[in-house]
Amino acid sequence: MENFPIRFLMTAIVQEQDVDLATRALGVLGVPVFHLASTGGFLGRRNATLLVGLPEGKEDEVRVALQKSCRQRVEYLAIPLEGSPLPLPTPVPVTVGGATVFTIPVERFEEF
Repeated sequence: MENFPIRFLMTAIVQEQDVDLATRALGVLGVPVFHLASTGGFLGRRNATLLVGLPEGKEDEVRVALQKSCRQRVEYLAIPLEGSPLPLPTPVPVTVGGATVFTIPVERFEEF
């Protein structure tokens, strides 16, 4: 791992199916990545929250790596049809996956 000052902290929430590919892609770039298991609030699916330390100028490179390694998928959820006399679930397509990314500046970084 390179020794560089951390200027930004990127938080990326990715689907569990994409976490291995995403962490490998980020590892190739030499940025520190911390993996936290998480769960999505809406669908209750298992996710991973990746905390990525970024030096100045690496934001776009890391964003492209995540874009290439995290893809969206269409899943079908069984939702009961409202107003129906029988509770027959109707499959509804929902787009899941990809990556949700937040990048914030780091005011201070210390290593002990």
